[in-house]
Amino acid sequence: MDVNEAAGCVCFNLRKAARAVTQLYDAALEPSGLRATQFSLLAKLHFEGPLAVSRLAEAMVMDRTTLTRGLQPLERQGLIAVAAGRDRRTRRVRLTARGRKRLTQAFPLWRTVQARVTRGLGAARRGRLLSELDMAVSAAQGA
Repeated sequence: MDVNEAAGCVCFNLRKAARAVTQLYDAALEPSGLRATQFSLLAKLHFEGPLAVSRLAEAMVMDRTTLTRGLQPLERQGLIAVAAGRDRRTRRVRLTARGRKRLTQAFPLWRTVQARVTRGLGAARRGRLLSELDMAVSAAQGA
């Protein structure tokens, strides 16, 4: 392996970009008390309604264990509720009223940083980036 080959590592570069963008969103969302990952989870539950843990993990492209660890602080804060599903093996996650309120408070902060990133990239490049990222997820899952 040479330096040029290592520099072209898709995983390294995606993770580097993800860290930089996550740090920016975390800083912007800090007044809400939410991290970017928590905001994303709450938004997913807001838009899709209660979801089984396995379905939420799939939608977030996370393993169940990592997701469960990420849900625990949200549950302790009363932002989500986790309850038994239709059978005992299934757990369902739903956004609580407190969670909706926090998400509503965080949304303007998210909107501001989203606009900043869009201005930095340009709307057309942002659209292409999102499309390319979707293709990267599909390629990784199909590998």
